[in-house]
Amino acid sequence: MTDSDTPPGHTGPENALVRSLVTVARWVLIQVITGVAVVLLFWVFNRTIVIGGRHVFREPGTLFLSNHQTMIDSFLVGYSALYPRSIFRPRLVPWQAAAQENFFSNWFVASLSHLYHCIPVRKGRRDVGVIHRATEVLSRNNLHLFPEGTRSRTGKIGRGRPGAGMVALAARPTVIPVTILGMDSVLPIGSVLPRFGKTIRIRFGRPLQYDDLVVAGRDTGAARELVDRAMNRIRFQRRAMERFANRQTR
Repeated sequence: MTDSDTPPGHTGPENALVRSLVTVARWVLIQVITGVAVVLLFWVFNRTIVIGGRHVFREPGTLFLSNHQTMIDSFLVGYSALYPRSIFRPRLVPWQAAAQENFFSNWFVASLSHLYHCIPVRKGRRDVGVIHRATEVLSRNNLHLFPEGTRSRTGKIGRGRPGAGMVALAARPTVIPVTILGMDSVLPIGSVLPRFGKTIRIRFGRPLQYDDLVVAGRDTGAARELVDRAMNRIRFQRRAMERFANRQTR
């Protein structure tokens, strides 16, 4: 247990009881309650096809970079990759960056977001503190980021921002490009309740090679190039998934 796991309003390691209660609450919330809900949503009420799960290492220190379609994409990525192994190894559950205006708008939502391992990101600002925090997380946990920074309104995969690349160059994790397809039909923008009977596809690609960029140094240009490589791989995977899905429907 680290200081980063202490809930808002509690500083330092002095309150061992509070920290223990937070640990238990987090495990019950993520592994039991949310785990059951996610399995029901993605694998019972909808059909989820996972491709490339063999590329995901079962150790901390992995950075998942994916396209962004809905507010619940992080659940799909985390549970498709590591559940149910994470029941017995909670550190495998990926942390994620979350918009401060949505997920930290009040104390109740902020407390839940903290339990779900969310790092607050301020909209429209280059937050160096987030990069530092994400780098720190990757030293002992996994992390999931959306390089686009926002959900796609058109269905197209946009260009990523260099912040995710800065995190990767600083922490040097295993970087896995992840493509999500079909989540926008489950929870379209503006919808509150998910839809059922849809097909979702998620593909975990081979680890991204970026050793040459580490040698080049931790600058914005290298970070941009790393993210561009990841986004190009995500787009390539999407095209392959769409071709396969089209063949199945013929």
